[in-house]
Amino acid sequence: MIYLVLGVLLWSFTHFIPSLAPSWRQAQMANSTGLYKGMFTLAILVSLGLIVYGWRHAPVEYLYASGMGMRHATMGLMLVAFILFGASMYPTRIKRIIRHPMLLSVVVWAIAHLLSNGESRSLVLFGGLGLWAVVQILLINRRDGAWVKPEVGSWLREIRGLVISLVIMLVVIFLHPYITGVALIPA
Repeated sequence: MIYLVLGVLLWSFTHFIPSLAPSWRQAQMANSTGLYKGMFTLAILVSLGLIVYGWRHAPVEYLYASGMGMRHATMGLMLVAFILFGASMYPTRIKRIIRHPMLLSVVVWAIAHLLSNGESRSLVLFGGLGLWAVVQILLINRRDGAWVKPEVGSWLREIRGLVISLVIMLVVIFLHPYITGVALIPA
């Protein structure tokens, strides 16, 4: 479990740097943009490696059982999470309503998984990353000040983005057993 905890912490602290220490980050980028980006990328890759290794090797200790219908609630929330994540990549009407759709998608993803997974490793992974996303939203809002709502793109671009998000969700559903060891669709 320690590797999973370390992975979530490394992910969180690495992502907190731009929010908590923007002047230090700027100084590092002024010295060597490539070095800073390389170290940032390395830290994220190490954190993902720790998370995957930690997940696969953490003992499964059940803390609670999910209720009836949680699978459907989880899938519905995951649809929302994929749409939010996709909407963060280009000008959308969603971005005029939600300031941080990518981070909110992580929160929705975390809640969805906590509804269906009641073991300790899920609490660490999904609870930890969901908490990170909430704190990150607050830190970015504090750092950036007043929200300036972006312009929106065309409806065609928005519909295309929605379709891409749905296709990516279907691919993730198919690959989920290979990534996590958990099949979402019974064979």
